[in-house]
Amino acid sequence: MPGFREFLARFRPAGSPGPAVGGAVPPDRSAELTAELEPPLTLLDGTTAEAAAIREAAVREAAERRRRATERADRIVRTAQERAQGVRRETADRLGQETAAEAARTDAEAQRAVRELRERARERTPELARRLVGQVVGELTGAVGDEPHPRHRGMPWAPDGSPE
Repeated sequence: MPGFREFLARFRPAGSPGPAVGGAVPPDRSAELTAELEPPLTLLDGTTAEAAAIREAAVREAAERRRRATERADRIVRTAQERAQGVRRETADRLGQETAAEAARTDAEAQRAVRELRERARERTPELARRLVGQVVGELTGAVGDEPHPRHRGMPWAPDGSPE
């Protein structure tokens, strides 16, 4: 529904004030606006084309930047992987050396323990052998009591160690 202004616009004079003239036509406002705005809008056609060219250049530049960034990221990843392999090798070498050193220390401690055990055995063996021989002789000769040990009854030698 047209507003009040549009309703009143129908009664505007078509020409300059004065006596009534037959066949007067109301002015064409859209044609006037088109004629008035067409030259500046025509100038904007070049600007629109320039803006499109700038957008296309920006798209190309963005694609190039993405490509370069991808290449750089790939180089960084390759370098990091190579460094990681080097670090792994260094760590494995270091751990191997530490393990070898620990094995050498453990071996030295084991050899020292064996030497100490052998030394103790050499020191104790004569006394243990003497006690064992004494015990065996005592059991065989019956020196523990007048009666020979029950296991030695009926042995073919005398308590003094000579054959009967």
